[in-house]
This record gives sequence, structure tokens and C-alpha cells, in this order.
Amino acid sequence: MALPISSPSPKVDRFQQAMESVYGSFSDISEPEKWTPPPESGGHRGRYLWTDAFGVINLLTMHKEYRRAGDKPSQDDRYLILARRLIQTVHDILGRTRDGRSRLPGATDQNPLGGGLRIGKTDEYGPDCDGQYHHYLTVWMFALNRMAMASGDMNYNRQAVQLARAIHPKFFVDRKAARPRMIWKMSMDLSKPLVNSEGNLDPIDGFVTFRLLQATAAAAGDGDDLLEEEISDYRRVMDRKGQHFVSKDPLDLGMTLWTAHWFSETEGWASSLVNRCFEQLYDLFEINRHLERSIKFRLAFREFGTCLGLQCESEQTGEKERAVDFKSWSDAIIVAWDPYMELSASASLTPADLRPITRVMYASALIPGAFCSGYLGPEPKDVV
Repeated sequence: MALPISSPSPKVDRFQQAMESVYGSFSDISEPEKWTPPPESGGHRGRYLWTDAFGVINLLTMHKEYRRAGDKPSQDDRYLILARRLIQTVHDILGRTRDGRSRLPGATDQNPLGGGLRIGKTDEYGPDCDGQYHHYLTVWMFALNRMAMASGDMNYNRQAVQLARAIHPKFFVDRKAARPRMIWKMSMDLSKPLVNSEGNLDPIDGFVTFRLLQATAAAAGDGDDLLEEEISDYRRVMDRKGQHFVSKDPLDLGMTLWTAHWFSETEGWASSLVNRCFEQLYDLFEINRHLERSIKFRLAFREFGTCLGLQCESEQTGEKERAVDFKSWSDAIIVAWDPYMELSASASLTPADLRPITRVMYASALIPGAFCSGYLGPEPKDVV
């Protein structure tokens, strides 16, 4: 009998229960190679890019955790295969037009990501319609990169590089200028902006993710300057914006920490960013301004993003006192939400359309795993 997610069982059990509430029982899959992910990710035709990116990365974490626990050899690659199947399903649905009849403009059979990937919003038109988000695309690139690291199949990193090259110029205005800027949301076919404003994290997300892709490509012998121009573009946007704005939003704070943790011990801009996030988080959690608010006025998935960033940075920082603070703040968030993570409880507290994203991010908050630098093995040397 499956344990409830909020039981005092090991984190890996709760992690799996959260994932299975979105993707179905993994133990019931007799042939992982033929698995079709159920359409339960909360998006159009059952797929939502952010949720499924977290799903892929979490499956890679499960792969590592169960191998570490010494499961039978026949089970070793189950979650790796399921991650592969989820990736293919996302490409087949979100890499195509909404009717599924054709690939997005710019994509081909040889380059299926040449037209980007749709968000997976349920509405085709309106203020919250389908389109393409830069920050969703970079998270998907990261998922492909981690798949390459976990499986040893560098074709996944090559796909991520193809996606990076395809979408990058579409999100830039005056790309060749000394002070370029970015677009937050593009149409599904990348032909026009839907939201002209600049995302707070987009340039940093691109700067870090593209460097990871390029370092992995160089280590695989695919070239050490594949994304050099693109990385330079992000650097110029960062220089134009100056000191990065640190939001009070829990998800933005967490993802800022997660992005910065890749270079927080080696590069000044990243360590400075972590310091300012620390100050903001101190106000939110140490003084209890945030956790004292009624839970009904908060969104769980945004706070699980905070947990992700806190835990990844706690593994990187050389400051022991800060690492303890970060870990304790993350634990406090999880403890606050644990009673509401059973299906019956969350049904009344979390809107139906947010349950899938909440579940996969709860799993990531419990065990960040493959989100963390070095978890899947030594990271390739940053050649930029």
C-alpha cells in the first residue's frame, strides 16, 4: 500500500508519491520503453513545459537515488528510460502547432526544436495565451543537458544547443547593439512579441544555461565556442541592467539562487547576487514576516522554488553558518506545507490547474538532486 505523501517516511518515498500523482504509478509500467506519459501536466494536450522540465529532472534524480540505494539491476535504468519518453512526448506535442499537424516554423525532422517549444497554455488567445517563454525554454535546455549528463548520450545536449540557437535571436531587440534588450514572451511561432517587457531573470538564465551547454559540448568534442556570440549577448544585457534586481517573490528568489549557485563560489557577480538574496530571505524567513501569513494567501509551488534555490546554494557555499540557515529555512517551508500535500488536502487549497506544477516542485523541494551542481558527477570545465 502506498504511503501518503505527508507521512514521516523517507524523503525519497514522498518524492516518488508526488511524482506519481502527476505521472501515474511507475511500478505499474511493465515496459518503460513504450510508456506514454499521461496527459496530466496541466497544459494543452496534457503537456506544460515548466512542469515537464521539472518532471524530467526529477526522474533523473530518482534514477540516481534508486541506484544509490542498491535496487536490483533490472530497475537501474527504469527512470532514465521514463525521462527519455517524457522528453520525446514533450517534443512531439509542444514542438508542434496546437492542432498537432505540423512542426513549429523553423523545425524539421533533423532539427525538431528549430522552432522552439510552446509553453502549453490551455488558451490559444487572450491575456494568458499559449506562446513561448524564454525562462521556460532555458529550463528545458537544462533538462536536456542533465539528461546528457545522466545517460552519457550527448545527443541531448546537442538538441539543447539547437534549441538555444533557434530561440535566442527571437527574444532580442537590437541584438548587435552595445545595449541590447530582451523580450519576455513571444508568439507560438516566434514571429512577434506578446509581452514586450524584459524578464527579470532571463539574461542571467541564458548566461548560465548557455555556458553549461557550451561546456558540455566542449567536453564531448563538439566544439568550445558553439554559443560564444549568444553568451556575449546575455553578458551585455546584464551589463546594461547593472546590479540585478532581487525580488521579494519566493519563486523568483529561489530561481535566482538556483541560477547563481552554478558560479557563486567562482565569480563575483554570482556571489554578490547570492549575498543580496540572503538579505532578502532573512527578512522573509528569519524575522518570520512570510511564514506568519496565512497559508491560504500563499502559493505552494512558488515557495518550493525557494526551497530548491536554498538547498542548491547550501551545497555550494563555503560559509557553514549560511549553509545551515539556508537548509533550516528550506525545511521550515516544507514543514509548513507538508500537511497540505495529500491529494485530498491540496484539492481544496490549490487550484486544479496549479496542482501538477505544485506536485513536481514539491518533489524538487524535497530532493533537489539533479538540479544541483555536481549531483550527476563532475561538471565539465567552463570554457567561456
